[in-house]
Amino acid sequence: MSESVSGFPRHSQLKIDLGALARNWAFFAENAQGAECAAVVKANGYGLGLAEVSQSLADAGCKTFFVAHAFEGEKARHALGPDPVIYVLNGVMADEVSAFLAGDLRPVLNDVGQVQLWAEAGLGQPAALHIDTGMNRLGLSEEDIDRVEETIFTLNLALIMSHLACASDPQHPKNGMQRDAFVSLAARLPPAPLSLAASAGILLEGDYCFDLVRPGIGLYGGGPFDQDPVPLEPVATLEAPIIQLRSVGPGDTIGYGATWQADRRRTIATIALGYADGFLRSGSNRGFAILGGAVCPIVGRVSMDLITLDVSSAGSAAKIGAMAQFLGRAAPLDAQAQALDTIPYEILTRLGDRFERSYLEG
Repeated sequence: MSESVSGFPRHSQLKIDLGALARNWAFFAENAQGAECAAVVKANGYGLGLAEVSQSLADAGCKTFFVAHAFEGEKARHALGPDPVIYVLNGVMADEVSAFLAGDLRPVLNDVGQVQLWAEAGLGQPAALHIDTGMNRLGLSEEDIDRVEETIFTLNLALIMSHLACASDPQHPKNGMQRDAFVSLAARLPPAPLSLAASAGILLEGDYCFDLVRPGIGLYGGGPFDQDPVPLEPVATLEAPIIQLRSVGPGDTIGYGATWQADRRRTIATIALGYADGFLRSGSNRGFAILGGAVCPIVGRVSMDLITLDVSSAGSAAKIGAMAQFLGRAAPLDAQAQALDTIPYEILTRLGDRFERSYLEG
C-alpha cells in the first residue's frame, strides 16, 4: 500500500549558514597563535558557492584566499574585488601566465618548471613556493631546490608553504618530522612568511602555525581530526521531502538489486534525493536521515533521483511533504561521512546544482 499527495515540496533544499561559516573562521583565527588566518575556498567553496563563501569570509576579516585552479582564482577575484590576496595552489602553466597577471593571482610554484616559468614571465609579481616535506604529491624536493636555488632568489616570494600529510592524527610522528623538515628547508630560501598548517595543523600542539594558516574543511563544519571532536558549527543543512509512503511486509525487498529485505512490517518513505544531486551511492543500506528526531536508515540502493528510508520509528512525523534531514545540526556532517565510508570533503564537494539553495546571513 502506498500514499502520495501533490501540493507539497518536491525538491531537495540546501541551506548554507554564512554566519556559522564566519564563526568557524573566527575559531581558527583565535587558535592560530597570532598567525594570519587565510581561507581555502577551492572546489566552489567546498561545494557551497565560491562567491558567497568568499564574500562572507572577507566580511568576517579574511584577507587571503586559496583556490586550486586559475579559473577559480578569476571567479574569486570577481567576487572579492582587488584587495584580497588570492593564491592558486596548483600553480601556473605557460598558457595561464596572462590570466594570473590580469587577475593579480599568485601562483603556488610546485616544481622546477613553474619556478623557471614565473622567473621568466611573471614580471616580478608575487608568488608562493611550495616545498615538499614528505607528502610526495606537490612541491619542490630538496634536490629540486639544489637545481634552482639561484633562480628562487630572483623571485618575489610572498609565501613559503608545505602541507602536512597526517595532521588528522595528532599523535602521528610524521607531523613533527614534516615540521622539522619545513624549518630546515625554509632556512635555505629567501626570507618570506611561512605556512604549514591547514585545519587540523592549526590545532596541533606545538609550533605548526608559523606566519599564516590555511583552514579548509573546518570552515565548513567538518571535523579535522580522525577521532577528537572540535567545536565547529554546521554550515550546510541538506533536507529532502518525502514524496511517497508505503507499508511493506516481511520478505518484501526495496530498490534495484533487491539489496534490502524487510524482516517485519515497515514504513518506507521515498525521498526526492539521489546521486544525481551529489548524494553518494555508497550511502546505499548504510547512510541515514533524521525525521522527527528519529534516525531513519537508508534501505536499498541510492538511485539517481530517489532514496528510500525506513521511517518506522518516526511515527506521525512520517508524512508526505515532510523534510528529512541528511546534513545539519541533527545529522552531523562527520557522522554522515562515517556512515557513507567517506570523508566530509567528498560529501560537500559532490553537492550538485539541483538543490533549492538558500543562504542565511549573520
